[in-house]
Amino acid sequence: MMAPFTFVLDERPSFSVIALNAPIGYLDANTLGGRTCDRAARALLGRRASAVHNAPTRASVEEGTVASQDHLDAITATLLPRYREVAAEMAPYRQRTVYEVNPELTFYGLNDDVPLRWSKRSDAGREERRTLLRKNIPGIDRVLDTELDGVPSSHLVDVAAMLWTARRISARIATRVPPDPEWDDEGLRMEILR
Repeated sequence: MMAPFTFVLDERPSFSVIALNAPIGYLDANTLGGRTCDRAARALLGRRASAVHNAPTRASVEEGTVASQDHLDAITATLLPRYREVAAEMAPYRQRTVYEVNPELTFYGLNDDVPLRWSKRSDAGREERRTLLRKNIPGIDRVLDTELDGVPSSHLVDVAAMLWTARRISARIATRVPPDPEWDDEGLRMEILR
């Protein structure tokens, strides 16, 4: 079982960067293709675009029920309780520490801004991702080879990728998608860092 997001925020000493694979900032109404950052990320990823899911609307996150117009995919619907937990704690000032990231965008960056060839669910895709991580993060096998109850190895690969992005954020060399993000009604930037 994962610790609540508040535990991460309250950790002492505080984290300087928290890279989340969860939406930060929500549209008030369903828009074709989702937020601008979601559409821009998909455009970069080409054949791997399906790895970027539309964020639910603010109503679905705040009200505890899925708005009928959201048409959420199965993964987003499953993760909605976590998204609600993050949304309840997010405020503009937290965006100095908490950033939205996406593992597939990270792999795009690790692969010299070229979308990966294979799905992470295939043997070739798993090896493609592990090879990129090993090439770019010395000692990453320690993360990749960890065995945790209830955690599939594909999640560890994603976490390792997000570690690379967190390091880029910390070094202030991460790239914003899109470069000029839109803001939601709560004052949150809707962007994905890579």
